[in-house]
Amino acid sequence: MPDGALQLKFKRSEGRRVKTMDTHTLKARFQASVEAPVTRDKLVALATRCAEAGGKASAQDRMDIAAALAHTAFLAPDRTAEIYDALAEGWCGRVVKATPIEGFDRPPELAPEDLWDDYWSIVEDGLAGELDALSITQRTAALGHHSNETAVARIAEMSHMFEGVTEAASGDLPDLIKLSTLAACPKGSLGAEFHDLIVDNKFDLEVLDRTEIGIGKLPTPLDYLNTRMLQAHDLWHITAGYQTTALHEIAISAFQMAQFGHNYSAQFLSITAVMGALGPGKSYRFLMDTITSAWVHGRESPALISIAWEEVWDQPVEKIRRTYGIKAYESPYPADIIERNQGMMEKIDFVKGLLRRLMAPFSRRYQVNQP
Repeated sequence: MPDGALQLKFKRSEGRRVKTMDTHTLKARFQASVEAPVTRDKLVALATRCAEAGGKASAQDRMDIAAALAHTAFLAPDRTAEIYDALAEGWCGRVVKATPIEGFDRPPELAPEDLWDDYWSIVEDGLAGELDALSITQRTAALGHHSNETAVARIAEMSHMFEGVTEAASGDLPDLIKLSTLAACPKGSLGAEFHDLIVDNKFDLEVLDRTEIGIGKLPTPLDYLNTRMLQAHDLWHITAGYQTTALHEIAISAFQMAQFGHNYSAQFLSITAVMGALGPGKSYRFLMDTITSAWVHGRESPALISIAWEEVWDQPVEKIRRTYGIKAYESPYPADIIERNQGMMEKIDFVKGLLRRLMAPFSRRYQVNQP
């Protein structure tokens, strides 16, 4: 997307005149807000105001929320629970029913300058419709290379504050799951359902190659957490009630983050929040309803990271949910609503194209007869 293509419009509070912010100003203001985000109480008030405004929430308020999410994703990961609890409280109108997780009493990290170049490149390509699921996963994961040892150590320290993490990460890294093991599971079991999901959709048993992305070099518990999530991501989809659709991929990112502070998910959602803030108001409401509801679901669910999946392959999903007290996600919208809308737009574009072709002879005749 060429420089200047990103534009943010907002109404001044003292008048009705619409003001346009160019790309450079937009980015500079956003990055300044990332470095000095709103307090918890102000974020609750900001989220409340945006939720009450519905599709008419100001673009400036939407970008301020996105900046707070980028702040915890890149500069202060220990504030993840604090910031998202505040966002959910303001947006959903109720306090999250979970033990508060307080951030560290230390200043935020400094963001490398080239981080923002890569960050905005992903945002701009996303807004231009040039990203598929795999490319946004890979490019967001690559942002982790900007984190220095101090920042990574801070993420690791933060992870221990979430339930079940220290105990789960105390053992060896999990072995690769074998498709043959899943194929041998009885019909109706978690293992069989997981097998069919992988085979039918041509998924990989691990979303990314753990060796290629250097997970083994991460400190404890990040080495365990990231390895486990590469192989358990789709298991969480099944067990926690998330569909494998575009909307529910966003939702499960919030769920994972609420479960153990998953920093990749925090980075992904901060990018998603910026794209949402720069998009139509109705779409923003749709996005934030999804993120906050899934965050609350994750915070109010037991720790799935503690489940030894290899020991429950033969059990039905409903039995596993009863055993561990897991409630399926209640999505505020149909899981496939994005795919439905895309299909509708494709049909509309087809009809428009057909009409243009049908009208072309008349249009050309009209143009020829004009003086």
